[in-house]
Amino acid sequence: MTDIQPEGLETDIVPPKEIQQHQKMMQRCLALAQQAAGRTAPNPLVGCVIVRDGEIVGEGFHPQAGEPHAEVFALRAAGKQATGATAYVSLEPCNHFGRTPPCTEALINAQVARVVVGMVDPDPRVSGRGIERLRSANIRVIVGVEEQACQDVNEAFIHRTLHQRPFGTLKYAMTLDGKIATSQGHSAWVTQEAARTHVHQLRSTCDAVIVGGNTVRHDNPRLTSHVGGNSPNPLRVVMTRSLQLPKTAHLWDQEEAATLVLTEGNPNPQFQTELIEQGVEVVNLESLTPLHAMNYLNQRDILSVLWECGGTLAAPAIADGVVQKVLAFVAPKIVGGLSAPSPVGELNLNKMTSAITLERVHWRTLGPDLLVEGYLSSD
Repeated sequence: MTDIQPEGLETDIVPPKEIQQHQKMMQRCLALAQQAAGRTAPNPLVGCVIVRDGEIVGEGFHPQAGEPHAEVFALRAAGKQATGATAYVSLEPCNHFGRTPPCTEALINAQVARVVVGMVDPDPRVSGRGIERLRSANIRVIVGVEEQACQDVNEAFIHRTLHQRPFGTLKYAMTLDGKIATSQGHSAWVTQEAARTHVHQLRSTCDAVIVGGNTVRHDNPRLTSHVGGNSPNPLRVVMTRSLQLPKTAHLWDQEEAATLVLTEGNPNPQFQTELIEQGVEVVNLESLTPLHAMNYLNQRDILSVLWECGGTLAAPAIADGVVQKVLAFVAPKIVGGLSAPSPVGELNLNKMTSAITLERVHWRTLGPDLLVEGYLSSD
């Protein structure tokens, strides 16, 4: 945690009790921010809390792109009580004109006395400049409170900002012996209700979910969140070179969620026309690979992508470097079968010493099933 202050002012030592207050308020900022999960792309998730005399007098979060930022909502709620108050914000306030005016100016005009920032914005238009602008207005700034938690909440935004590509998560469910379906292709259901509910909630926080043609043919998925209420559904993306897909499938119903079909070489033009007439979007890419698909989705301002494909597509997605995170649901079942499919296809790794090792691994139980979560090395 860094105390950044205007020139000529000494740096105060932050007492432990005050640090605890800062952490508590920043955690509230993060809770607010996550209320907009799945809605803000290409913008980050941001929450803001205004505190005066130890009490929250205003709070807000950024609901979606084009809407005011978190600081504006919080300042509106605080009104005149913002004068001399402390503003907590999970991401560095912006100092440039985009779809909305700079948040630094809103904080300065409200005459807050101090701003506590969770993390510096990786966007080069902002990075450090928002903090410097506040300093120049003689506002005390503390940076780095709950920094890792703030980075975790915005891991997709950070990744896309740094790499110009959406953040990819590979999700699959397998039996204890590593099978995602039986030898005959039956896969419903590998896991129990608690795990499936978790997946539905996960989809509601992602901007897109990708499957291959085999998944459409064998599973006929819906790929919606099923959460209910106003929870968003991701853009459903099908990658297929042949476009030899069922004429009727849940994914062609556009009332609940939109579907995008990515292909190449303009295959099966008659079926393309039929899909377009149903409201399905069909895009022919120059080359249909996971990397080209993610580059295309980046152009559409997608932040996070959930790969829910089978092993045939999962392997090239990993090889192309478009998977950053893995969520593996493991059911306490054994199905056997030499030809039963596994979660990841051929990676041409011939030695166990060449195996891809996940980092920052966590696991937990969901009912009788186990969820293992980890990140692929960024090296």
